[in-house]
Amino acid sequence: MQIRVECTPIAEVKIVQPEVFQDARGFFTEVYRHDQFQALGLPPVFAQLNHSRSAKNVLRGLHFQWDPPMGKLMRVTQGTAYLVAVDIRKGSPTLGQWFGREVCAETKTQIWAPAGFARGFCVLSDFAEIEYLCSNVYNSAGESGFAWNDPQLAIPWPVKEPIISGKDAKAQSFARWLERPESNHFLYHPPGGGGR
Repeated sequence: MQIRVECTPIAEVKIVQPEVFQDARGFFTEVYRHDQFQALGLPPVFAQLNHSRSAKNVLRGLHFQWDPPMGKLMRVTQGTAYLVAVDIRKGSPTLGQWFGREVCAETKTQIWAPAGFARGFCVLSDFAEIEYLCSNVYNSAGESGFAWNDPQLAIPWPVKEPIISGKDAKAQSFARWLERPESNHFLYHPPGGGGR
């Protein structure tokens, strides 16, 4: 079975589409394969798998981790959700730009964004379950986020009255994050310009 990678307007954010074999009995798909991921330029090894369930109109984000830096490969296993990735790398030509896509369990679509991107999602169905493979382990002392409705980003979330956590309700602005010294953990390095 083949895994296909599609580009997005932000070069480092990828749509990962596994092949699905389906018949009257059900379906089978290879969600992750070390050899294919490596050949496609995706991380061949992940450190942590998270699984969350949220009710309709719940919005989680926008979150990221700098210590250790964490990328996420997200997929919807039940229901439908809108998945978002925001470029937070200083010096990046796409700094502050975002990519969002509605994803449902039936398509098996996944969205990869490396470290240096904030992630978030909102639930469009009665509920949704979302899994994310993480490139590093979670560290509460090295994580942060910024407001889901920051006007500088102007993300048109497809929910009118999102349900958010108290923590997300008090999140800093994107501009405030860029002023913090921790933001220097995410610096843009042009391709071929000496590594990351």
